[in-house]
Amino acid sequence: MKPATAAKKLGVYLEATPAEFQEGMVSRTELNALQADPPQWLSDLRQNGPHPRPVVAAKLGVSVSGLARGGVTEPLTTQQIDALKEERPEWLERERATQAEVRNEAVRLRAKKAEQAEKAAQAANG
Repeated sequence: MKPATAAKKLGVYLEATPAEFQEGMVSRTELNALQADPPQWLSDLRQNGPHPRPVVAAKLGVSVSGLARGGVTEPLTTQQIDALKEERPEWLERERATQAEVRNEAVRLRAKKAEQAEKAAQAANG
């Protein structure tokens, strides 16, 4: 697979990986080995960053779109993410609230769908 795909699967920012990783192809076996026994560079990247936007968003509890709305367009280090958590800027609080609403709505819709499926099953059996 392409290095960009492998980096995405590993949850790391491609441009921060070693040159040999960026320049070569990664087999499924190699990817599995990296996941099972990460080399030091991979452990360091996962721990300290810089992190790709999906990882930053997850660590902050917001969506990738929420990051963009908050003006965060570049990869962040763990230290920068922690600083944002401490600062609690208004955009972050707003995006966290939005994300919580989205999660709650998803839970509500899943419950409604399950209830409808149960009623359909009862009607079919009854």
